[in-house]
Amino acid sequence: MLTSPVGRFRLLALAEAVSWAGLLLGMLFKYVVVGNEIGVKVFGPIHGVIFVGYVLVTLMLASRWDRRTTFLALVASLPPFGTIVFERWARRTGRLDETAQTAND
Repeated sequence: MLTSPVGRFRLLALAEAVSWAGLLLGMLFKYVVVGNEIGVKVFGPIHGVIFVGYVLVTLMLASRWDRRTTFLALVASLPPFGTIVFERWARRTGRLDETAQTAND
């Protein structure tokens, strides 16, 4: 899975969503439940590193995609779980096909 840009993208899309969930859970505990910020201190940096990795691998795949697809992939990283929705859509529409070397319209 990590040997190709598509594999890295799929892995980081999932990891980005999971780290978002961890960060949201940490914020829930910090601001609503107990006032303890350990969850944010743990998941904040993890989410940050994975987010940067997702953006970088998305830019690596930009040569295969048209500008609209690249833009959608980048915007998908902003809302929680958006990367999962984008990854499933991109896989279903052939944009994550390992053999595709040209931009899709």
